[in-house]
Amino acid sequence: MAIDRWHRKSSKALSENRIFSLRESTTESPETGAEHLFYYIETADWVNIVPMTTNNELVCIKQFRHGNETITLEIPGGMVDPGEEPIVSAARECLEETGYRCEQVEPLAVLAPNPALFDNHVHTFVARNVELTREIANSATEKTEVVLVPFAEIPALLDSGEIDHALVVATLWRFLYQELATN
Repeated sequence: MAIDRWHRKSSKALSENRIFSLRESTTESPETGAEHLFYYIETADWVNIVPMTTNNELVCIKQFRHGNETITLEIPGGMVDPGEEPIVSAARECLEETGYRCEQVEPLAVLAPNPALFDNHVHTFVARNVELTREIANSATEKTEVVLVPFAEIPALLDSGEIDHALVVATLWRFLYQELATN
């Protein structure tokens, strides 16, 4: 049995802020023609970057996350600014959050964060031989602390749940898989 696309007939914003818009859509079933209401979040694309030093260390950050009110261990990432290419955003986020400059950035994957609720994508990248070139430049609403993690310790941090941000976990497992496949 084939799955057919549903037809979005209309969409309206229910709530908007600088980060996202909560939207309601009226969407028609391809099988019955009946209309149903669905809710989704419209937002900019995001980026994650896996920055590796010449000493084969992953440059991570600790930061407070307001959604679940915890301090997390993550890789640098953030929103793609309007008019900015994701690869540029990834290098910018790394420099701002860690002080490490990325000269060579390579695409890793493009993921759908949660297609049931979000309309965007997260673009993931790898940067090798990153160098510390300046102080961290956090905005007024974020504070990050750099943590260097030896490559060999990444799987244990993922397995233990110490790194538990789903998009970071997906990015790092993809990175580890590709490293294993190429070595």
